[in-house]
Amino acid sequence: MVPSTLVAPSISPKISDFEDSTTIYEKKNMTGSGMEGREETQTEDESCPVDKNSEDDLFDPSSPPPFTIGDIRAAIPTHCWVKNPWRSLSYVLRDLIAIFCLFAFAVKIESWVLWPIYWMVQGTMFWAIFVLGHDCGHGSFSENPKLNSIVGHLVHSFILVPYHGWRISHRTHHQNHGNVDHDESWHPLTEQTYRSIDPNTRKLRFTLPFPMMAYPVYLLCRSPGRSGSHFHPGSDLFAPKERKAVITSTLCCSAMAALLAKLAWIMGPTQILKLYFVPYLIFVMWLDFVTYLHHHGYEKKLPWYRGKEWSYLRGGLTTIDRDYGMINNIHHDIGTHVIHHMFPQIPHYNLVEATKAAKPVLGKYYREPEKCKMMLPLHLLKVLERSMNEDHYVSDHGDIVYYRTDPALFSSNSKMSS
Repeated sequence: MVPSTLVAPSISPKISDFEDSTTIYEKKNMTGSGMEGREETQTEDESCPVDKNSEDDLFDPSSPPPFTIGDIRAAIPTHCWVKNPWRSLSYVLRDLIAIFCLFAFAVKIESWVLWPIYWMVQGTMFWAIFVLGHDCGHGSFSENPKLNSIVGHLVHSFILVPYHGWRISHRTHHQNHGNVDHDESWHPLTEQTYRSIDPNTRKLRFTLPFPMMAYPVYLLCRSPGRSGSHFHPGSDLFAPKERKAVITSTLCCSAMAALLAKLAWIMGPTQILKLYFVPYLIFVMWLDFVTYLHHHGYEKKLPWYRGKEWSYLRGGLTTIDRDYGMINNIHHDIGTHVIHHMFPQIPHYNLVEATKAAKPVLGKYYREPEKCKMMLPLHLLKVLERSMNEDHYVSDHGDIVYYRTDPALFSSNSKMSS
């Protein structure tokens, strides 16, 4: 007999304490197109930087869309909302088997030629299980909050991510995507905050590969201009009722850290460095690479919002889909990001179909991802580099703003830009 907690539901999602509350927020905004409160004149806002050489270039991505989030939802087939826990668990099993087989292979490695291959592959698998824990945090893994929490703690603690601490801050990110003042993940620095950062630190923030190693720092102390820690239950990231859950996740990460210390004592720190911590660094780089490019680097500037100009729908429409070639399947189609951002309750294995169904409604507000012509997404490295060179800060004022470039950032006289 199939346990009742693992029976796949046949209808759309229900809300639980541990399910991403973006569901509630999105439903409250089902009828809104983002046009509420829009002024006739926008003297404080920045104009959209478009090239008027073609009809497509005349499109203003900051203009309120002619559809509602309810229109998008209606276009997505009902079965795309169904969460199959057995299918979700099969992905966990697949990834964990791969990880432990790689560990078993690595302990026998004696050639330094093979170690870099192991590091890249294992780091990618660490990233893959992070995405599954991410689905648990959204409630798209299953309808069972306890199952989501158990699996989420299992896979996230293994890679030293505090499940509930991160889940809660990531929920804030989804609820405020595209909002300069309230977004949580890779939000733009205001000019005032940007200028307040030490010039050397500022340059480091935009010099590769250092921004691609930011995630552990973010977990510990968040982004510039924000305070708190994902490990500390008293952080202003969390409501009082969430603090016990945060403590649980921090204890799980502490247990994993203790296990690693014990293994280092038994096997030697160098071996644990090679087996675990170098792949961990690759995982961090994958995470920062993917999450950054979901919100930055489009060939034309995309808007960020404040105040009355922001809405859940307009913020979600600024996210970007990316094609990662053969990695798409390995990291569970996380590159199919636009629909995920607006409807995080849809399981990852239905995102491609849901996106295809929604595209006729989205029209020009959906930006087709550049196709990966190789097995690996090497084409995105140029996109990342260009964005790091151009997307430095946004204005302190205005309800519609775009990234600006500090031309002095990488010059020998960079201190003059402070």
